[in-house]
Amino acid sequence: MRLAFSIALRFLRSSKGQTFLIALGIAIGVSVQIFIGSLIEGLQIDLVDTTIGSQSQITVTGTKEEERIADYASVINTIQNETEGVEHVSPVAEGQALIHYADDNYSIFLRGLDFAESEGIYGIEERLTEGALPTAENEILIGKNLLEDTEMTIGEEVEILTNVGEPQTAVVTGVFDLENANLNSTWILSTMETAQMLFDYGEEATSIEMQVTDVFAADQIAQQIREVLSDKVEVSNWKDDNQALLSGLEGQSYSSYMIQIFVMISVLLGIASVLAITVVQKSRQIGILKAMGIRDGASSLIFLFQGMLLGIAGAVLGIALGLGLTYAFSTFALNPDGTPIVPLYINPNFIALSAAFAIVVSTLASLIPARKSSKLDPIEVIRNG
Repeated sequence: MRLAFSIALRFLRSSKGQTFLIALGIAIGVSVQIFIGSLIEGLQIDLVDTTIGSQSQITVTGTKEEERIADYASVINTIQNETEGVEHVSPVAEGQALIHYADDNYSIFLRGLDFAESEGIYGIEERLTEGALPTAENEILIGKNLLEDTEMTIGEEVEILTNVGEPQTAVVTGVFDLENANLNSTWILSTMETAQMLFDYGEEATSIEMQVTDVFAADQIAQQIREVLSDKVEVSNWKDDNQALLSGLEGQSYSSYMIQIFVMISVLLGIASVLAITVVQKSRQIGILKAMGIRDGASSLIFLFQGMLLGIAGAVLGIALGLGLTYAFSTFALNPDGTPIVPLYINPNFIALSAAFAIVVSTLASLIPARKSSKLDPIEVIRNG
């Protein structure tokens, strides 16, 4: 085996230009794999983070019989203690209402939050453009677009009309921007106590919202919560509510896999054809080696080692090219605000898998020329030159 390895190395060194071209072909295949894989994965992570990262990933609501959750603190405690993977949990009291300001009425959706608990879900404090969070009853936050539509100012009083009780006066303490025009135009945020008072909910909540450590395991965690809470509540998750988004992500993944497979098939065919030619070129040397006593198996190992060494060299060079291409794309392909169009995402496991795949493919590609070399008749080769 050592002799076969030494001969394979000498064959590669004797044709440095050919060796470099084969290694470069493998490297291009690996770099395309890494670039496309990293690009698609980064795009998917950014898309999920943009659409799902700043909203509830699992939502617990009341049943048809009991529309609201009475002892929500106990429910939250059960979820946190008896299920794994739940990261942030926040109660919500919400409902449709009207805001009366400057002789006009505006339809809004008022959400009462526990701002300390919901910060991990919505990051409201980070999204404030003016003012401060509500800290007392009858204090509210309004969206950026609603502010522009109504021309309100911080500190002004507005009337809130709900389907119960008398109109209540509330003070605007701040303005938020959720980067969604519809939410910025319709959402009004307040404390839980304010929303419960305005809608006459007492000590009840309309829902419990939460985020999880692994967004793609949200359906499994939701099932755990259903089992723990039995039939007391309804449990929904973002995966069930966003089938179109999941289908799009799966379509991206499948297209990425197909491109990578066809790239590596072309690399395999290229290596096999070049090494087959090498057998013809080196047939005289192989014939002499066989005449000197080298066995058929050892002659086959020469080409298997060549394929493996070419794969290793191509994989190392391909990783460098792929990472460089990925970094260049994330550096120069920018949005108007200077952020990358697709954020740089490096997955070490995926890179290692791509490199290993290239080495295996290169070794497999050498099987055909290896088999061919084992069938060479040394006497016939030496006689024919």
